[in-house]
Amino acid sequence: MKRIIDGAAASGLMEPLTALVVKAGEAILSVNRAAMRVEGKQDGSPVTEADLAADRIIAEGLAQLAGDVPTLSEERAQLASPPFEASFFLIDPLDGTKEFVAGRDEFTVNLALVTSGVPVLGIVSAPALGVLWRGIVGRGAERVRFDGPTIGAAEPIHTRKLPARGEPWIAAVSRSHGDPRSEAFIDGRPNAVRKTCGSAVKFGRIAEGSADIYPRFGPTCEWDVGAGAAVVTAAGGRVTDGQGGELRFGARQARGFIIPEFIAWGDPQAVGRY
Repeated sequence: MKRIIDGAAASGLMEPLTALVVKAGEAILSVNRAAMRVEGKQDGSPVTEADLAADRIIAEGLAQLAGDVPTLSEERAQLASPPFEASFFLIDPLDGTKEFVAGRDEFTVNLALVTSGVPVLGIVSAPALGVLWRGIVGRGAERVRFDGPTIGAAEPIHTRKLPARGEPWIAAVSRSHGDPRSEAFIDGRPNAVRKTCGSAVKFGRIAEGSADIYPRFGPTCEWDVGAGAAVVTAAGGRVTDGQGGELRFGARQARGFIIPEFIAWGDPQAVGRY
């Protein structure tokens, strides 16, 4: 029988999963960026030995923690057997490889637990920044500082109410993946202040209340979004498709595990009216 893990059961996994994600981040930081090989995948995106090292650590750790739960990882997507109808782990071992290769610090390790197509647990860790955001839907979200393998105390976080129309509000935007429709969406709502972030750090900024909205009207992959969607939702926000509808994960469409567009909202009351 396929295993179904709800929020209550997921809470018992949070601490070991956090330690596993932090360990994967250590492996990434141990790679010499100046000397590593960078290869291109079929979709044109880069992959490095750091991506593969982090993926190996997570795969081995999940096999010990929950070996009966399937995994879908960016680096092993070709081995996936969709649709995932019960629970599965959704992993991006190194989100923001372009940021990593360029020597910047805003790259993340993303891990989500998805049940019945919906992310219920998420961890977004930024190893070079020493901070991670994590949450379980219905049970709240936290920001955690860490230094190497030493994990600090968890600090509860919550999204914030969107400022009234006409007042300044903050839109998290991508440094590496801007698109005209996202820019037009922001431009159509006056008084936006753009906050440029790399990788899934943008979801963390929404979850902690330092940004209000993150629109992405270009295609991305499920493993780029799942963990962040869980964290934002756990923190009181919502992540929808471009029309305000629910996102679903794990089914795989003709183009692969693609999300055509999404919007992360810090204030769920703003969905469909802002």
